[in-house]
Formats: sequence, structure tokens, C-alpha cells
Amino acid sequence: MTRVSLEVTGLTKIFETPSGPYVALKDVHAKLADGEFVCIVGHSGCGKSTVLSIIAGLQKATFGGVAINGKHVDEPGSDRGVVFQSPSLLPWLSAGENVTLAIGRAFPAYSRAQRREQAEKYLDLVGAGGCYDQKPTELSLGTQQCVSMARALSIEPKFLLLDEPFTMLRSLTRLDLQDTLLDVWEKSRKVVVMVTHDIDEALYLADRIVLMTDGPEARVGEIYTVPFPRPRKRTEVLDHPDYYACRSYLIDFLENHAKQFSHSA
Repeated sequence: MTRVSLEVTGLTKIFETPSGPYVALKDVHAKLADGEFVCIVGHSGCGKSTVLSIIAGLQKATFGGVAINGKHVDEPGSDRGVVFQSPSLLPWLSAGENVTLAIGRAFPAYSRAQRREQAEKYLDLVGAGGCYDQKPTELSLGTQQCVSMARALSIEPKFLLLDEPFTMLRSLTRLDLQDTLLDVWEKSRKVVVMVTHDIDEALYLADRIVLMTDGPEARVGEIYTVPFPRPRKRTEVLDHPDYYACRSYLIDFLENHAKQFSHSA
């Protein structure tokens, strides 16, 4: 049996608002296995990013929670690397210094030379090897996001958590970084949890897709297994005889069933 490495159980999140409690998430359950790539998909306001934030330890659940290898976690840890929608780099540091700062915190015993070697390794891995000494303002948004990914990977986390990391990018840059992410994942086989609103992105990258119902009281409506074999190439996925049937199924859920599932839950 495949060992479950991350489990979300009965996750409920309630926010206090001026008009009273708002139940954003209610009784969310999911299990992720070692080496699995999972995308969370749903309409705006369905709590996708809130789920990811609670897994990252940046927010606390109101009820239920997250367990890693059977141990409850509710605060950030070096076992989870996070990449946000915006690169979030420190502008007064170079790209390399942004990465070495994270490495120094995760591996305090590393010498300055070891931190630089580690940073260069992961910048090279994500295709940003030539920008170590450049400031973020000198880099394109796509390259900045590559640096953010290198920073998250450089602490060698067990889990990589991605919150719509390519949303702000131009189409061609987005496609390139999807390929880069898939290549990095194929080499490392870390558990990846990625929030996205893009059905095609999810079908290309994920092993399974968590379909969220609409909020309030958003839940997991369905967990869909992607049928395409690995390793994947974009052209092979698009040419797969089941691709458009899979795509239509997911769109139909979001357009016609997400609200219905939420109301009937």
C-alpha cells in the first residue's frame, strides 16, 4: 500500500466578519501520497488558497486540520516550500541572495560557500542560472517566479505548495514554466499541491484534481484522476484521445455541479 504522506481531515475554516461568522470551508477531506502531484481547482471564492495556506501553516483551521506522516501540523516548517502568485522577492537583495537567505535559515550549519553552491544548483535547475547577481527589478516577471521556485526548492522540502504561480505571466512564459515545473517534479518527485483556475494546466500537470464546490461552506466535490501516462509531453497530452472528454467533464462540473454540490452538502 502507498504510504499517505499528507492528510487533510475535517478541515473547516470560519472567518469572523462584521456581519457575523463566514464559513469559507466545511469538512474538507483529502489524502496525498508520496510523489503525487495534485491540483486544487474551483471558482473564485471557493477556498482553494485558504486550503493551501492552512497546509502551509500560514493560517490555522477552525476545526479539523492537516497531518504530515500522521503528525498534526499547524505552523510553517521547512518541510513545506511555498510559491505564491507574486514572486515576493526582497528587492534589495540579488536573486541569489534571496535564495541563500532561505537556505541559511533551513540549514544554519552551511558555510557561505555551501549556501551559494546550493543556490546556484537550484537556480540552474529552474533555468535561472545566469541571474545570481541580478536584482529582482532587473529580471522579467517569469524569471522572478523561477527564482521564487528555486528559493522554495533550495530548502529541500518534502512538499511544494504552489498558489497559482503562473497566473500573472504572459501565455508563452506560462507554458514554459509549466514545462520547467514538470521537469523539476519528474526529477525530484516531491509532493506538489498546486492551486489553479486553469483546467488545461491541471490536466497537463496533475495526477489528481481536487474539484472544490462553490462557497460559502466549500467542500471537496470530487477528486478526479487524470488518465494520461507519465512522463508527459504537452503535444502528447493534447493529442490523447481522451483529452477533450476529460476537459469537458471538468468544465461541466465547474459550470453545472459545483454550486449544486455545495447546496446539497
